Amino acid sequence: MTETHIHPEFHRFLNREDKERLLSQKGVVLWLYGLSGSGKSTIANLVERKLHEGGRFTTILDGDNLRSGLNSNLGFSDDDRAENIRRNAEVARLFAQQGIVTIVSVITPRRELRALAREVVGEDFVEVFVKADYATCAERDPKGLYARAEAGEIKRFTGRDSGFEEPGSEVEVILDTNSHSATACSEALLDYLLERSGI
Repeated sequence: MTETHIHPEFHRFLNREDKERLLSQKGVVLWLYGLSGSGKSTIANLVERKLHEGGRFTTILDGDNLRSGLNSNLGFSDDDRAENIRRNAEVARLFAQQGIVTIVSVITPRRELRALAREVVGEDFVEVFVKADYATCAERDPKGLYARAEAGEIKRFTGRDSGFEEPGSEVEVILDTNSHSATACSEALLDYLLERSGI
């Protein structure tokens, strides 16, 4: 139900073009997703540092960090996962509208969740699948989550007893960390960003 007493007044504020002109860059949302341990956060960090070195204003929205604050009241039910993605996307959209290169690193296991994020963010959205199979991620297991899931300590673990849907033709970038290093993948994403936005 829409609240009739809410009256957004975005038109009164400085517009996006003014802010992008000040920063000499275009806002964009790079939405990195994949299994836990696929390399999302590592690639996000490498990309951000390279952009920062080049004088670009950036931010990273990391799934674990967001769940420790903004989304700390959410669990892992289907409804909570959807609300988690919606909130992340709304924040990412706000940052992009300020001209900020926004790098999101969230598992986002289902296509419908990625479609939701794309709908919220709009034309600034770039879908980036960080591809690594379950066995590879379980071998890496940087947070010890796979071992805990196998021991039955974590229920509804993505890729094990909660599904993960790989993308179809809608994805803009695929970074395969099964066969390429995080550094090589970050460079490929930077090349894409340069071609797309001139950054």
